[in-house]
Amino acid sequence: MLDADLAVLYGVRPKALNQAVKRNTERFPADFCFQLTAKEWADLKSRIGGTLAHAIGNRASAQNWSQFVTSSMRHRGATYRPYTFTEQGVAMLSSVL
Repeated sequence: MLDADLAVLYGVRPKALNQAVKRNTERFPADFCFQLTAKEWADLKSRIGGTLAHAIGNRASAQNWSQFVTSSMRHRGATYRPYTFTEQGVAMLSSVL
């Protein structure tokens, strides 16, 4: 799961979530949490956008819905690459937040 999605689930800001992870790096090995590469992030964004457009029926609605759901993502810089958490990482995250 992406950091922004987990932040919504835990009721915290993505910045606070990522700070908690950085303060507890020893608890998050590479198989718990990793940062997407620029290419992986671009591929994921293009897939998500296409899926939403197909599911909703038109591109404008998909863009509005996507922006509403992931509003915290739009305030991040273009070079931002999200952190991704595995099942074990999500479980560990619940203990550090």
